[in-house]
Formats: sequence, C-alpha cells, structure tokens
Amino acid sequence: MIDRTHPLPLARQARLAGISRGTVYYLPRPVSEADLALMRRIDELHLECPFAGSPVA
Repeated sequence: MIDRTHPLPLARQARLAGISRGTVYYLPRPVSEADLALMRRIDELHLECPFAGSPVA
C-alpha cells in the first residue's frame, strides 16, 4: 500500500490511502522474554480456573 521508494512523500501517500501517518512510521518492538513468560503464566492460570476473577451473582 505504502511504497517507501516512490517519489511521492510518505505523508501524501498516507493521506491518499486514508491512513494515519503514525501508522506509516510505526515500527513494532519485540516483546521481551520476561513479558512472554508472564503472559504464558497468565494463560496457564486462566486455563486452570477460567471462572477466577469473575463476580459472583
């Protein structure tokens, strides 16, 4: 969609495509091993007790 080698500026390409300029310049950062381990543990806990944390009616 956006061609970084095209002579048309990126901002103009983004406007024509109807997307935010921030989307064009955004570069995703890798997720740290500590965060991945924490997310994995949260998933494990949820699979063990999927009802935990829900309000009792």
